[in-house]
Amino acid sequence: MSNTEFPDDELRQEQEFIDGLYARVDALRGDAETSVADALAQGNTPQQARLERDILVAERSGLLAALNAVDGSLCFGRIDLTSGVTHHIGRIGLRTDDAERTPVLIDWRADVARPFYLATGHTPMDLRRRRHIATDGRRVTHLHDEILDLGDETRTGHEDPTGDAVLLAALNSARTGRMGDIVQTIQADQDRIIRAPHRGVMVVEGGPGTGKTAVALHRAAYLLYEHRELLAKRAVLIVGPNPAFLGYIGEVLPSLGETGVLLATVGELFPGVKATATDTPEAAAVKGRAGMADVLAEAVRSRQALPDPVIAIEHDREVLMLDDGLVNMARERTRAAKLPHNAAREHFEGHILNALTDLYAERIGTDPFDGSSLLDPSDITQIRDDLAENPEVWAAVDQLWPLLTPQRLVADLLAAPEEFLPAEDADAVRRPVTRRWTVADVPLLDEAAELLGDDDRLARDRAERERRRQIAYAQGVLDVSYASRTYEFEDKEEDDPESSEVLSAHDIIDAERFAERHEEDDHRSAAERAAADRTWAFGHIIVDEAQELSPMAWRLLMRRSPTRSMTLVGDPAQTAEAAGVGSWSGILSPFVEDRWEHTRLGVNYRTPAEIMDVAAAVVRAEHPDFEPPSSVRSTGVRPWARATGDLPGAVAEAVGELTPAEGRLAVIAPRDLHRSLAARLDGVTAGAEPDLTQTVVLLDPRQAKGLEFDSVLVVEPGRYGTSDLYVALTRATQRLGVLHTGELPKPLAAALG
Repeated sequence: MSNTEFPDDELRQEQEFIDGLYARVDALRGDAETSVADALAQGNTPQQARLERDILVAERSGLLAALNAVDGSLCFGRIDLTSGVTHHIGRIGLRTDDAERTPVLIDWRADVARPFYLATGHTPMDLRRRRHIATDGRRVTHLHDEILDLGDETRTGHEDPTGDAVLLAALNSARTGRMGDIVQTIQADQDRIIRAPHRGVMVVEGGPGTGKTAVALHRAAYLLYEHRELLAKRAVLIVGPNPAFLGYIGEVLPSLGETGVLLATVGELFPGVKATATDTPEAAAVKGRAGMADVLAEAVRSRQALPDPVIAIEHDREVLMLDDGLVNMARERTRAAKLPHNAAREHFEGHILNALTDLYAERIGTDPFDGSSLLDPSDITQIRDDLAENPEVWAAVDQLWPLLTPQRLVADLLAAPEEFLPAEDADAVRRPVTRRWTVADVPLLDEAAELLGDDDRLARDRAERERRRQIAYAQGVLDVSYASRTYEFEDKEEDDPESSEVLSAHDIIDAERFAERHEEDDHRSAAERAAADRTWAFGHIIVDEAQELSPMAWRLLMRRSPTRSMTLVGDPAQTAEAAGVGSWSGILSPFVEDRWEHTRLGVNYRTPAEIMDVAAAVVRAEHPDFEPPSSVRSTGVRPWARATGDLPGAVAEAVGELTPAEGRLAVIAPRDLHRSLAARLDGVTAGAEPDLTQTVVLLDPRQAKGLEFDSVLVVEPGRYGTSDLYVALTRATQRLGVLHTGELPKPLAAALG
């Protein structure tokens, strides 16, 4: 009898399989929770046991995080091979508990799972059938089968003739304010990017809705799976355009079982500083120029001063004169070492002390009759040591070669930039000394840190004191061990061979080695350590909206990727920042010349054709050769535009009209209108970091980059540049409305009819 007569049997069998998976997951979760609790209950265990406990807690906590993240959507597919073998595909891999460790659920990133994404009727890759499994929590709701072996007449009653049902269901589903993973619907062109080798720079270009961000995130998950040992140590950095965007994508990687990735904006990449202030476009453009690296270098050199005209130092009733000749010689010798400013200070100190020693020795130790020296080397050494104790010497050194922090250097530069910048640029960036930083300041701080380096003598002294403390503690442990052994065997006969052959800790290890073995490890994750370390070298870096970053921001990122292992995603047509580089060659040529790979995503999965046609017409008015991505679907709903004399009232009315029964609505308006608009919208607030999980959110075009909503209301489009307007018009998955008080931009008016 044909299987078509029993379609529910297929659902029942898949439900039984899913139930078995979750029983296994629940058992794993219970074991992990128990082991973590047991380990933590050990309390103050001995040092080695505490280390092992902490490692266990970290490993099991990571397992718990992965299991909790994928709960409710564990398995999403199945592939049936022509050989009769069947594999279920899911977000993580699971194996049996026996010695064979047979795979029960195949991780979507494994090679054996790849036909699930790539197989077609023309190239079936040995597949007979591909099944998509839809679930609601732990309950199987639908099956969608694609028959790839057309010679196989077996049918299940769940066939999807087009093979697009799952993709279209995902595209038409209501938005939640958080990006979902696309692991169930990865397309072939996306899969090739996701699984590309991780070495070198890959550029993924794509217009709105092409899934480039989702592809980049899944690429991060794939690389962590494929190169676990390397990237677990070095971590993966994902750089986004703003905090709202990072919140929007923040659940994607955990849903794929990956929690050890650092997500940050450029404004968060200098430890201890978070950018909260805002620059004018003109200031951001000046600060972002590559030439600011030379400006900062000159600012550092200007702090390596000469005396004006001399510095008098009193020492032991003598007055020693440091003139510009002596100091310039010390300065040039120090600069010749090509060390960062703060690290070079020790050399400068040495040269100044030598010069002062020579002056003093000549003053007191020269024979008045023949000019010969009356001092031996030990006298010279004593003079130098005495000068090193003179506070006037150190005051002079501080004046001539001060220790600087990046914050102090950049703040001073921005407070008085006219010495280093042309008048127009100086006027753009000038501001009073402040503790608030902008995003454009952070690359300047990072550049300054490179130029300044660290005077690590204090850190070395602290480390040495701690090392000696550990050795003293270890020596005490060994002494106790030796005393115990002596007591244990003191009553044995002198000729007892056992007493002479038993070794103590004293016999095989000294206190210094013992202390080294028991140094406490840093149990933070690689991502946590990387966030606190400005000099961290990441295993791979992914940059979203890469076209928006300034040349100075790229200098910062390239320092964090010495291997140049990067994935850059973006769209030059959406470049809006005044400091943005815009072209891929402009971004990469200074660092890797032409050694980078470029690929383009040309299919728009987000924006319906009706909306995309309007957005494309706006860009074509300025760039006639512009080719937008092709939309895969049409809703039949045309965008609309209305003129109004009461903007807040019209916005409130339109929000009531557009707000979906399920999903999200974005009102995209110039920032200076947000407060008045929010006052008319219930539950809507104006702020720099909007809550995207709210039904209605208020954004400006820059905040909307990379985001998507069921419905979008664009307010006052005539005040946007072409790029910002293009971004605003392409955020909607279903409906788009436009409100304006003045004239519409002509291309937009023509496109809307």
